[in-house]
Amino acid sequence: MPDRRSEGADRRSELLDAADRVVRRDGPRASMNAIAAEAGITKPILYRHFGDKTGLYRALAERHTAGLLASVRATLALQLDRRDQVEAVIDTYLAAIEAQPQVYRFLTHPDPADDGLSPGGPLAPALQEIASELTGSMRERVDLGPDSAVIAAAWGQAMTGMVLAAGDWWLETRPFPRERMVQTLADLLWGRLAAAGARPVAAPVSTEPVTTELSETSETSEASETSSDGEQVGTGPEQV
Repeated sequence: MPDRRSEGADRRSELLDAADRVVRRDGPRASMNAIAAEAGITKPILYRHFGDKTGLYRALAERHTAGLLASVRATLALQLDRRDQVEAVIDTYLAAIEAQPQVYRFLTHPDPADDGLSPGGPLAPALQEIASELTGSMRERVDLGPDSAVIAAAWGQAMTGMVLAAGDWWLETRPFPRERMVQTLADLLWGRLAAAGARPVAAPVSTEPVTTELSETSETSEASETSSDGEQVGTGPEQV
């Protein structure tokens, strides 16, 4: 007998592929009507799978942020000089939003006509995870004094919020190339980080380089989270 659960997951993936195509075309103004038409179904059937547009936002956010989170974690795992890691993590995020600007706008600037959605709402869980990853990395590697743990938590939140807001401005205005934007933000963050001492780090078990394979967003696979249109969402060969 056919596996109904597997069939349902496949159908959901197909609908998300259709939603991706509409979002890349229409950005924040992508409508349930347009997505249903792209998928060749009626809007009630789309609601049956996602409940409402909020449910669709969440499903798309999960799809696209998984690759970004994997990229950030891979960057933080690299053994780089502190300044290089700061630049690499910033670059990982900016590369992601540059690769899929319409998807980013859809997730961070929902149509104000949609009830229950606020700017950054669908992306909020991923941003909190990124802040948590930054906090953990600083707690392990940087000595910030007697209140090191709470300072690292505050900085993790502040860095994430700063890069989110600055990245949003940069994506819309494009005052200069991404490389210079990375350096500009790193310069702002660098003062106190440069002055902080380093915590002892356990020697790695293996000296072999670690390779990390990141997902890519495709229009036909729900498991993909990042874009492959020539620009990688998590390109940072280095990290924060």
